[in-house]
Amino acid sequence: MCPVTRNDEILAQLPDLWSAAVDRHGVPGAQIAVLADGIMWEAAAGKLSLTTGVDVTTDSVFQIGSITKVWTTTLVMQLVDDGLIGLDDLLITHMPEFALGDMTAAQEITIRQLLSHTAGFDGDIFRDTGRGEDAIEKFVASLDTADQVFPPGTMFSYNNTAFAVLGRLIEKKRGAPWAQVLTDRIVTPLGLTNVCPSADEAILRRAAVGHMDGPDGPVATTTWALPRSNQAAGAMLAMSAHDLVRFAQMHLNDGLAPDGTRLLSPESVAAMQTAQVEVPPLRNMGDSWGLGWDLTHTDQGLVIHHTGGTIGQAAFLCVIPEQQFAIAALTNGGGCFDLYLRTVLPLMQELTGVALPERHTPPANPSEVDMDRIGGTYSDASFDFTVRRDADGTLWLDRVPKGIEAELGEQPTSTIMAGVAPDLIVAQEPTAGIYPVYAFVGRQDDGRATHIHYGRAVRRAD
Repeated sequence: MCPVTRNDEILAQLPDLWSAAVDRHGVPGAQIAVLADGIMWEAAAGKLSLTTGVDVTTDSVFQIGSITKVWTTTLVMQLVDDGLIGLDDLLITHMPEFALGDMTAAQEITIRQLLSHTAGFDGDIFRDTGRGEDAIEKFVASLDTADQVFPPGTMFSYNNTAFAVLGRLIEKKRGAPWAQVLTDRIVTPLGLTNVCPSADEAILRRAAVGHMDGPDGPVATTTWALPRSNQAAGAMLAMSAHDLVRFAQMHLNDGLAPDGTRLLSPESVAAMQTAQVEVPPLRNMGDSWGLGWDLTHTDQGLVIHHTGGTIGQAAFLCVIPEQQFAIAALTNGGGCFDLYLRTVLPLMQELTGVALPERHTPPANPSEVDMDRIGGTYSDASFDFTVRRDADGTLWLDRVPKGIEAELGEQPTSTIMAGVAPDLIVAQEPTAGIYPVYAFVGRQDDGRATHIHYGRAVRRAD
């Protein structure tokens, strides 16, 4: 018999710990799965929907949002392994029809830049092109007016749209819809039983419904998913936390499925975990980005991770390759970020000794900021941001939603900010349990910042 370890003793209490934490943070329902010392531990708590009152079970399915990007990257790296593409190939070599508003930029973008969020075009286009299998194809064809925010390869800016483009690349090379390729080349070989590429499959399972904040607490949303056009970026892929960790385990096992089937080469697994670009010091992401994976380098080892958010659902995945450890939490609203920050990450640290950096909070003694450099208005397809000081010296950030953000009910906000560093500001009050942080990057000839950055780079508009 194997001796009982300290981790075994901790994880044996996981169901009770999880149930109490979900209740404490006002999360309607949530799952957690932990892979530690080669053993999978799971727990579920709460309700799939506060409207129906159906219990969450460990085989329920939640949307994983942008964690889908790691799955799409895996499909792209299979194309690399099969010799069908190269990471530094120009996209137009394989998709000559690809067009953006800036055709010079469109002809310079590489597959590596798409995977590492450095392609530079507008990354938050969520145009609905229908529910058919041609939704991604139609969406990519509609990008011929998309704005170029910065020259390809010059900085990091989180890009949903780029992964829709990669979804179309996969379809062209495999001759099948993205969802079918995902099923054939990842889900089936891994033996996963609770993965749903769309609502059509999810409706046959115990599927979580997202919840938005209402005047008296979380309220079930009436829209289950984002448009199918963005499915390769994270619009609707749903699964259990168990199956998400089994997918991560393949990345821990040098690309091998449990039965020895090879899904990725060891070289591709390693490439995905290798830094491609530095990320501004926001601490709401890692310190750099690999291919698909968000990366944080700590004194205790590398953490590869990703988060995901859809309409009222949030997902979290952290993997520590050196320890063969993975933890996933799937939630459907309420204080989901509090649950992640105050339960999931402390549990990971207790089990592994690895901690992610503390997020920025308002400093007791704010740093001076250079208003000549950071002040003004910045704009993209989703928001207008204005940084200003009022007569008494208070620093404000105004945010006005537009496009799909406005359609989804986002309201204009004015937030008091504090300086963390000359080029970094943080909100004085939290939103959904976290303090929004903004960096200012680039330099015009007059010294003013070219972009405000909150994970996405937004170009100066004034």
